[in-house]
Amino acid sequence: MPANPKTNRGPSAGPANRRALIAAARAVFAEDGFSAPLSAVARRAGVGQGSLYRHFPDRIALAVAVFDDNITDLEALGARPDARIADLFDQVSEQAIGSTALIDMITSERHDPRAEHLGERIAAVADRMLARDQAHGRIAAHVVTDDVMLSVAMLAFALSQTDPAERPAVAERARRIFRDAFAPRARE
Repeated sequence: MPANPKTNRGPSAGPANRRALIAAARAVFAEDGFSAPLSAVARRAGVGQGSLYRHFPDRIALAVAVFDDNITDLEALGARPDARIADLFDQVSEQAIGSTALIDMITSERHDPRAEHLGERIAAVADRMLARDQAHGRIAAHVVTDDVMLSVAMLAFALSQTDPAERPAVAERARRIFRDAFAPRARE
């Protein structure tokens, strides 16, 4: 009888499996779109489908987990005392370039109760960074957190609708537009 290549490590494997599933989902969705088979996510993570469904009962739950992970990275950026709104746009651009399929999904499912907290978390990061930039005179006083959030949403949506080869250039153009729009005016 052949040996089972996957040894069941029991509950202790749960956190590692969850992290592997999130990383695999990010990669699989980036390569094959949001409709990619969840079996491909489980296979890439090196776990069975049962493990995938124990952690994420459906596709939306998995996508929300990927976004939560991305926002955790944004929160870490926002906690750095030297981080600026420009850094936020840079990191959102990088995340959006790799997660365009997830952006489409989260936009269509934004009223799903599991996804509602995502915007609140990003807004908290933007609010903290905006206050810091304004205190240092790097951002105009008229700019509010909702302006930053709209810019982030516009950037993410634009990137999700752009051909992959053109995304870096579009991201750079958008960041330049936001920098110019948010710059302090001579009267301020």
